[in-house]
Amino acid sequence: MALPKFTTEHENADFKVCHDRIDLRTQNHVQFIDITELVRERVRRAGISHGVVNIQTKHTTTAVVVNENEPHLLRDFEERLEVWAPREGIYRHNNLEARRFQRISPDEQPNGDAHARALILGASETMNVIASRVELGEWQRVFFVELDGPRPRQISILAMGTSVI
Repeated sequence: MALPKFTTEHENADFKVCHDRIDLRTQNHVQFIDITELVRERVRRAGISHGVVNIQTKHTTTAVVVNENEPHLLRDFEERLEVWAPREGIYRHNNLEARRFQRISPDEQPNGDAHARALILGASETMNVIASRVELGEWQRVFFVELDGPRPRQISILAMGTSVI
C-alpha cells in the first residue's frame, strides 16, 4: 500500500510564530471552561494559514483537554475525576509540614488531588491549522480545566505556521 504524498499548499509563504497569554479567573473548585472560540480568535489574529496552535496551562493544578461540550458528559467527567483522585484522599503532598525543602506560599492549601487529576488530563493540546481554521472534529471543543479553584489562572497560546504573502 502506497502512502499518500504531502502537498505544499503555499510556495510563497512566510513562517510566523505568534504568542498570547490569557488571564482568567475561575469560579468553581472544578470547572470545564470552553475556550474554543478564544483559541480560534487567536489563530485568526495571528494570520496563520497552515500550521499548528498549542494551548498550554501555566499551572500544575489545571489541564487543557479536547472533548465534547455536553453538560451531562462534563458532569460525568467531574464525577470520574473524583473516583480516580478523590478530593478527600490521602496525598503526601498535602502534608505541608513535611515539605520543608520546597518554597510554600502563605496561602497554600492541601491540593494533592488536583495535582493527580492534572497528571491524568495533561497540560496542553496541539491542533492543526488548515486554511486559517483550527482543525477540530464536529463535536470537539477545547477546554481549560480548573482542578483547584477558584483562582486567577493563565493560559499560553502559541500559533505558528505559514502566512500567505
